[in-house]
Amino acid sequence: MTPTNILLLIGGYFLLLILISYFTGKNDSNDDFFKAGKSSPWYLVAFGMVGASLSGVTFISVPGWVADSQFSYLQVVMGYVVGYFIVAFVLLPIYYKWNLTSIYEYLAGRFGVVSHKVGAISFFVSRVIGAAFRLFLVAIVLQQFVFDELGVPFEVTVTISILLIWVYTFKGGIKTIVWTDTLQTLFMLLSVGFSIYFILNELNWSVSEFLASNELQQYSKTFFTDDAFAPSYFLKSFFGGMFITICMTGLDQDMMQKNLTCKNLGDAKKNMISFSLTLGIVTVIFMLLGALLFIYADKFGIGIPLMDGQPKTDLLFPEIALKSNLGMLVGTTFMLGLIAAAYSSADSALTSLTTSFCVDFLDIGKKPEGRQKKIRKATHIWMSLLLVIVVIIFKYVLDTNVIDGLLKAAGYTYGPLLGLFSFGILTKYRIKDKYVWVVAILAVLTTFALGKIPAESLGGYVFGYELLPLNGLLTFIGLWLIRDKNVNDSKTVSAR
Repeated sequence: MTPTNILLLIGGYFLLLILISYFTGKNDSNDDFFKAGKSSPWYLVAFGMVGASLSGVTFISVPGWVADSQFSYLQVVMGYVVGYFIVAFVLLPIYYKWNLTSIYEYLAGRFGVVSHKVGAISFFVSRVIGAAFRLFLVAIVLQQFVFDELGVPFEVTVTISILLIWVYTFKGGIKTIVWTDTLQTLFMLLSVGFSIYFILNELNWSVSEFLASNELQQYSKTFFTDDAFAPSYFLKSFFGGMFITICMTGLDQDMMQKNLTCKNLGDAKKNMISFSLTLGIVTVIFMLLGALLFIYADKFGIGIPLMDGQPKTDLLFPEIALKSNLGMLVGTTFMLGLIAAAYSSADSALTSLTTSFCVDFLDIGKKPEGRQKKIRKATHIWMSLLLVIVVIIFKYVLDTNVIDGLLKAAGYTYGPLLGLFSFGILTKYRIKDKYVWVVAILAVLTTFALGKIPAESLGGYVFGYELLPLNGLLTFIGLWLIRDKNVNDSKTVSAR
């Protein structure tokens, strides 16, 4: 595909999203922006969440990771599924009982103002980093295959990308996103399906022949149980994945905001369970696609694309889809899938950041009613500018596979949330709220320091995704140390 064709495709795609936003954003109220009027069909939310969860990171980075890690990511995905069930049956009932707009309001009622702010700040940092990771991925692809040839700087590419997101979310917010995510998930899955079909056709394989092939066996080792010190060890990956889901979905305003638009708790549970099972299946398909890409590249002599002089496996999928002999349909659906995958997570991230900042920091509900909409719209603009800045910074500091970097970053940023919510749910103690920020900072710094210890100093042990539960445990212990031994919260919790 030529850069001009890709630009026309992007333009048409965003015109469709803007059309959807026109109908869903007519009301332009804060209630619709934050909660979608609590009227979203659960099955629509579940399908749309698949695209939002996978994002551009999974769309490109998971297939690109297969050469280095084989199918070890599926160990993490198994943990994901268990984590989703915990979210459905432990966290969602709490959120619906408290009738929350921002889930961090729970911490205010349970512990106090400082805990509320610490939880909201942890989410804010986590989501800015996560959204920037995802936007960075789609931006480098657009830069490599479109804007470099047109002489457009990377910074302009990023700015245009986020501006387009702002255009179709600034009115309808989460109400618009519930519908656009559904469309984006559909495009993403069609892209993967067409890519697999045409690559198999080029290799003269049926699906069964591919699954039984020796070539697949070279990439498909899933369970790593030999070396407990290795970061890919099964138990570390499984439990790391479980806690990543609890934190990055269950304790994340972005993902939970969609769930809270369902009509009732029962619908929200059905959404979460069906979504988790679908996500597991789809991720397996992505891993198979990754193996196919490397097999295809090896057979036809396609090298790993370079970025700043270094091989970048994240770019293999776009290299094959856009520059090989698979045809226009694969290139077209790839670009639609990439854009859909990237923006289905980025748009909801922008909306959730706006929601959290308005509710958790600006206390928008207590502002004069006439100013509330203006505050929300101004915040939406500032959040967009923040994402532009962080994505541009990533171009100069990121030196790892994006999916791996994202999950490692979560270990540091989501830990305080895990500790705070766990302590609130599993104990009835109140705490000395003014010291919570000290506990959170110490837990993050300690976890970061542990992650930087050379493997040889630990007998060869390498920390992986278990840094996240470890961070949460350190926060929990710190909260236990600052608990008020004479006061528990049983009356407070049941009263709300």
